[in-house]
Amino acid sequence: MALMTVEEAIARVAAGADRLGVEPVEIGRAADRVLAADVVARRSQPPSDMSAMDGYAVRGDDIAQTPATLTVIGESAAGRPFAGSLAPGQAVRIFTGAVMPQGADTVVIQENTTREGDRVTTTAATAAGRNVRRLGCDFTAGRPGLAAGRRLSGRDVMLAAAMDHATVTVARRPRVALIQTGDELVMPGAGTGAPGEVVVSNAFGLANLARRAGADVTDLGLVGDDLTAIRAVIAKALSGAFDLLVSSGGASVGDHDLMAPALRAEGVDLHVHKIALRPGKPLMFGTRGAVRFLGLPGNPVSSHVCALIFLQPLLKALQGEANPQIRTVSARLAVDVPANDVRRDFMRAKLSHNADGSLGVTPFLSQDSAMLSVLAQADCLLVRAPDAPAGRAGEACEILPFND
Repeated sequence: MALMTVEEAIARVAAGADRLGVEPVEIGRAADRVLAADVVARRSQPPSDMSAMDGYAVRGDDIAQTPATLTVIGESAAGRPFAGSLAPGQAVRIFTGAVMPQGADTVVIQENTTREGDRVTTTAATAAGRNVRRLGCDFTAGRPGLAAGRRLSGRDVMLAAAMDHATVTVARRPRVALIQTGDELVMPGAGTGAPGEVVVSNAFGLANLARRAGADVTDLGLVGDDLTAIRAVIAKALSGAFDLLVSSGGASVGDHDLMAPALRAEGVDLHVHKIALRPGKPLMFGTRGAVRFLGLPGNPVSSHVCALIFLQPLLKALQGEANPQIRTVSARLAVDVPANDVRRDFMRAKLSHNADGSLGVTPFLSQDSAMLSVLAQADCLLVRAPDAPAGRAGEACEILPFND
């Protein structure tokens, strides 16, 4: 059977992946959540014309010719505006962030003035509107400031708070159940050191990637290569408490790869099984009702790469994020690379900076999908198209940067 292309697999995994639901959250807890509704400003900022500098609020016409001497009639400070109105020939002492007095249209900075008693003399002309923050120059009441589908940064949260929102409406976090299968697996620190043991690592990387994509993760633990035991864990994950079950291991077609038969026995329809991808060919995706299943390979590197390509975009789509798909970046090969075969290749690589400011990419010599040390040293994945010809140093290429 022909292998499915990466593009088709991505499309099948993403099909119907709509936002799961919405909920309000306090603004202080909104960072990294995905907005489910536009955030509309409840007030204008600044709420009135305000001074951008310490100095004197005056009428521009009064200081068109300098030096000009004016009478100081009061003071305007942040939170304590001047109550009166400014007449010709008058000035108000003003501080940064204070409301502009009625009748004033500019601020002379204090460095350009001298003062004796209630008389201030300007020593430099200041145009009307200078050193003044106009009403609503930052944002205006009634207008959207942040759009639905945006994952909120700390800066976004600052803006939403300034727009007078104590809560915002965000997408519900996807609930992910995580399992690893294999008789050879032991938890870190719990093994005997026997030659056949493999210490669990995939679960920790997958949980981190899922949480960074906004999910709530529950680790259902290790499951041996036993069909009954695997079915029991799958049944638990499909019971309605989770939106997505993610497994690692057992996705191939060997005698001990029991994930596919266990899934089918529990009523899961498999839409993806085996794709033209390196590393990560034995990847599965299926559904039962509203619950999705993503079966990742057992090799640590394959598992991690497939999670970057399929798991994180799926979780982002389930939160209604505006652009959930993976995004590659242009770079240049730092070394020659051989021609590629029929599978799309994601090669672990190191980045360097060329003299012209562009990024240089050097893939590691070893691309063994079991070698975590190489994954840990890598900065990115060099993406090679199926049947790509040999590449020469200096040629353009595409990379998928690690963002952790």
